[in-house]
Amino acid sequence: MTSDEHTLFNHYNITTLYPTAWPAEKDESDASEDDQPAGKSPGLAHSRSKSRYSALARSTSDRRSLVPGSEKTGDGIENLVQKDEPDPLGGPDSVVRILRQKGLPVEEDQRLRNRFLLSSTTFSPTLYLSQVHSDASTQSLLKGLDSLSKSIDQKSASLKVLVESNFERFVRAKTTIDNVYAEMRNQGAESSVYERPKTRSRITSKGSGHFRNSSAQVPFSPRGVDKPLPSDKRKHALTKESEYGVQGIKAPLTEAAVKAEEIWGPALGGRAREETLRLAMECVEKNSGAFEVGSALSGCIKRKDYDGLVEEYRKARRYAEDARAMANEASSSRTSLTDPQVYQIVITARTWSTVEAQIDSFKRDTWRRLTNVEAPPPSAGQNVADEPLALIRVLLELGVEDNPIWFWLLSRYDYLKTKITASFERSRVEIEILRRRLANSDPPPPRMAIIHLKGPRDSVSHEKTQQLDIPAVLELWDLIHGSISNLLSTSGGLLGEAIEFWDKAQAFIDGKIQKTLPIGLDGQSRKHHRLSTDGVKDLQNGFIELIELLRESVFAFFADPPIEDVSMLYSPLPPTTPSTPKSAVFAPFAHQDSRFKFDASNPPPPSPKRGEAWEGYAFWPPYANALSGVHYLEKLLTLVGGAATELAGLRPVSSSRKTQERFKNLIAGARERCVSAVAAAWIRDAENFRFVETWTRSNERRDLTQMPGYFLAYENTVLSGLQKLAYIPDVTNKASSTSLMTPPSSAILTLFQRDFTKTIYVLLSDMVKDSEGHPSSNDTSSLQSIDPAVSLSGLTLNGSHTAVGHVESRNTRLLLTMSNTKFLQVELIPQLINQFETNFSVKMIEDTKTIKDVLSQIEAKLFKSYTSPSASKLASVIYAGITSPAWVPTTDRPTELRPYVYEALLHLVFIHTEISTTTPPLLPPIISYLFEQIVMAFLSAFRARTDRYTLAALMQATLDVEFVASILSQYTTAKASELQSQVYQELDQRTDNSARMRLQSELPEMRAILKKLREGTRGEFACFKKQRTKA
Repeated sequence: MTSDEHTLFNHYNITTLYPTAWPAEKDESDASEDDQPAGKSPGLAHSRSKSRYSALARSTSDRRSLVPGSEKTGDGIENLVQKDEPDPLGGPDSVVRILRQKGLPVEEDQRLRNRFLLSSTTFSPTLYLSQVHSDASTQSLLKGLDSLSKSIDQKSASLKVLVESNFERFVRAKTTIDNVYAEMRNQGAESSVYERPKTRSRITSKGSGHFRNSSAQVPFSPRGVDKPLPSDKRKHALTKESEYGVQGIKAPLTEAAVKAEEIWGPALGGRAREETLRLAMECVEKNSGAFEVGSALSGCIKRKDYDGLVEEYRKARRYAEDARAMANEASSSRTSLTDPQVYQIVITARTWSTVEAQIDSFKRDTWRRLTNVEAPPPSAGQNVADEPLALIRVLLELGVEDNPIWFWLLSRYDYLKTKITASFERSRVEIEILRRRLANSDPPPPRMAIIHLKGPRDSVSHEKTQQLDIPAVLELWDLIHGSISNLLSTSGGLLGEAIEFWDKAQAFIDGKIQKTLPIGLDGQSRKHHRLSTDGVKDLQNGFIELIELLRESVFAFFADPPIEDVSMLYSPLPPTTPSTPKSAVFAPFAHQDSRFKFDASNPPPPSPKRGEAWEGYAFWPPYANALSGVHYLEKLLTLVGGAATELAGLRPVSSSRKTQERFKNLIAGARERCVSAVAAAWIRDAENFRFVETWTRSNERRDLTQMPGYFLAYENTVLSGLQKLAYIPDVTNKASSTSLMTPPSSAILTLFQRDFTKTIYVLLSDMVKDSEGHPSSNDTSSLQSIDPAVSLSGLTLNGSHTAVGHVESRNTRLLLTMSNTKFLQVELIPQLINQFETNFSVKMIEDTKTIKDVLSQIEAKLFKSYTSPSASKLASVIYAGITSPAWVPTTDRPTELRPYVYEALLHLVFIHTEISTTTPPLLPPIISYLFEQIVMAFLSAFRARTDRYTLAALMQATLDVEFVASILSQYTTAKASELQSQVYQELDQRTDNSARMRLQSELPEMRAILKKLREGTRGEFACFKKQRTKA
C-alpha cells in the first residue's frame, strides 16, 4: 500500500479504494467559515455583517483540522486521534487490521483502539508491543527502533519548517501594524516633524495585559492638560505636543480609562496571563524529561546506581546539546527564537546548571572515596571488592581531566606505605609494653617450670599449646605472632594487600582491565586507558619500595634489641593527610586494648638488666622456655619464608637480583637470631630439669624414675623444633623457594651440637647432685674423681644445689640414679644422638665418645658411692672376726661358722633386699662386686694374722670361706675365684705339711658339715639362690 492510498483511506474513512457509498460524515458541515450551511443562499451569507477583525477572534476550537483522517467526538469536535495508523516501527500499514485479525474489538471500542494508536494520549507501548509485535524477534525490534528514530527526525524537521514559516508571517503582520500606527501618529503634522517610529519589541512584558492598556499607559505630556498648543494647525495632529489629538478630551478619557481599567482590567489581563501560562505549561509538559533529570540524578547518587547515573547524565547532555544547537542555528540564520524555543532553552539551561552542580559534587565525592578506598576483608563480597573499579568506571564515563586509574594507584601506594609504617611501629610498642610488664614481674616458680617441662609427655594434643608455658608468656607470643601475621600474611595481612595492589597495577599495565572500562562521552576518556612508560616504572619502583619497607620492618624486629621509646601509645596522633583515611592509620590496631592503656606520667619501667640472654631479643618473651620458643618461632619463620617466596615470584622482584639477595639475607638473619634465642632457653631449661626429679617410679619400668622419660620427650620436641627452625620445611618444600632458602650455616649446626651436649652434661650433673642429697656449696667430691682429661663442657660441679625429690634413704637415690644413668647410657642418649644426626645431617663421633666416657665415669662413681660403705663395713666385720683371738677353734674338728660370717651375710641380705625392691637390674653387678670385696677382705684378714695355721684353724677358715662362696655362688666372678684361690694359697703357706695332709682327709667330712650348715640357713639366705625361670 502506497502513502497516497493510505492518505485516502484516512481522509475518507474508507477501507477500500472502491467504496459503494459516500461516507456519511463527509455530508456534514465542516467547522470552517468558508463552508456554508445547507439550505442557505450565498447572498444571505454575504448579507450578514461581519467585523473586519472577525478573523482575529476565531477560536482555536473552531480551527479546521489539518490532520487527514482525524475523527470527531460526539459533539462534532474533531481531535487529532486518527482512526487507523501505520505501524510506527515500520511494519504493516494498518494497525487496526492487525488487531482485527487478532480478534480484538478495536472498531467497536474506541478507547481500546486509542491505546494502540500512537497519536492518542492513552497510547500504551507495553500493550502495543505485546499485541502487535508479540512474535517479533530482537533483530526486528532493533530495525523498528531505527525506523521510529528516522520518522521522529522527519517530523521534527517538518515542525521546524512550519514554525519558521509562521514566524515570518507574524513578523510581516507586525510590520504592517507599525506602519499604520506611524501614519496615524503623523496625520496633520508637518513634514519635517515626520519620523518613522522605531519598531517595538514583539514580546510584551508579563504585566502589559491587553493591547488596549498600552494606550492608557503612555505617559502624558509634561505640559499639562490646560496648556494651549503653539499652533492651531497641529491641534488635532496625532503628535506628542498635541497629546495625539485628544488633549481636549483627555480628562474624560482618563477617567473612563480608569473606570474601564477597574472593571475590565482584571479580565483582560487575566486572559493575557492565561495565554502566557498556557504557553509555559505546554513548554513544561514538552520538556518534562529535562525537569526530571535532576531528581533522577540525585536518586542514582543516593542509591549508588552508577549505570543509571551515567544514563541520566547522557540524557541531560542531549537536552543541552539540542538547546545549544537550536540557539546556534537561530544565531547563524539571524532569526528570532519563538516563545517555546526560548522557554526550552531557559529550562534546559537551568536543568543543565543543576546537573553540572550535582555531577561536580559527585565527582568530588568520588575522588575522595577513591582516595580513601581500603582493601576489603576476605569475607567481603564481590561488590565491595570491585568498588574502586566501579568508581573509576563512573569517572571515566562522566569524563575527568585527571586519570582516575593513576590517581587510585598512587592513593593505594600512599595508603599502604603509611599503614605498613604505622602498623609496625604500633606493634613494636605494644609488644614492648607486654614484654616490660613480664620482665618486671617475678620469675615463674620452679613448680610452674616442672609443669611445662613435663608438658611434651603429659599433655594431650588439644592441650599442647596451653601446656607450653605460663599464660603471660603465651599471651606475648600470641601478640608477636599476630603482629607478624598482620604484616606478612597473604590473606588479610599487609603483604596480601601489597600483592593485591601489584596484581591490580599489573593488570592496568597490561591493559586487561581497560578492556572492560568505558571510553567516556565522545571518547574523551580514551586517553586515560594507557599508562605512560614513566608511570609503569614508578609503579614498579613503588611496589619494590613497599616490599622493602616490609622487609626492613621484619628484619629490624628480629635483629634489633628491644626499643626504648614507648611514647607512641600516649603521644597525640599526628595529623593525617587528606589522602590517608584516619581509619587506616593504625589498622588493625585501631581498637583501644586495655592492656596498652597507662598513665603517660607513669609508663611501664624498662626491663631490668639481670644478665639474662633474653634481654637482647625483642621477639623473645622474658622467662619463656624453649618449648614455646620453637613452637612460635617456627610459625614466625614460616611466615617470613613464605612471604619472601611469594614476593620472589612477582615480576618486579624476580627481575631484581639485589632484592632477592636481601630477602635471602632476611631469612638467614631471622633464622640465626631465632636459633640463638632458643639455644639460650634450651640451656636454661636443662638447668631447671633438676626440679623434674621427684623420685616417682616410671609406670613402664619400675627400676627407673619418670625423669628420663620427661627428658627424652622434651629433647625430642626441642630437636624437632630446631630442625624446623633450621630448614623451615613448610617453605623449603615449595619449588619457588629454592633460590631463597639456604641450608643452615656451620655456625648454627655447631651451636646446636654444643648446646645439645651441654644439656646432657647439665642433666647428668644434676642427677649426681640429686642422688647425693644436699651437698654444701663447696662439695664437689661427687665428681672430682672423673678423669680431668675428659671434656666436661657445660657440666656444672660447683655451686649450691637443692634436691627437689625427698627420699629418706641415700642408697635408694643412688640406686635410682644408677639405674637412670644406665638407661641414659644404653638407650636414651644413643636415641637422641641418632635423632640429632638425622635431623641435621651431621656426625657426632667425638661428642658421642665424650658423652659415653662421661657416662661411664659417672656410672662408676655412683657405683662406688653406693658400694663403698657396704664394702667397708663387710671388710671391717670380716677383719675383726678373723683377727679376733676367739676366731681360732677350741676343738680339733670345728663344726660351726664364726659369727662374723653370719653378720656379713645378713648385711648382704639387707643390701640384696634394698636393691631387689628398688632397681632389680642392678642386683647382679652390685652383689658380685661386694662378693669380690668379701673375698678380698678374707685375704687381707688372713694375711694380717701373724701365727701359723693349725689343722683346726685351716678347717675353720675353709668352712668360713666355702660357706660364703657357696651362698654367693650365683654371683661368682672370675676375679672372686682368683681371690679365693689366693686365700687358699695364703692359708697353705701359713701351715705345715702334716696339717695339709690331714686336711685332705677331712674334706669329705667338711663337705657334709657345709651341707648341713647350708640346709640350716636355707631360709635366711634363700634370696641369694638362683631363681628358677617359669616355663
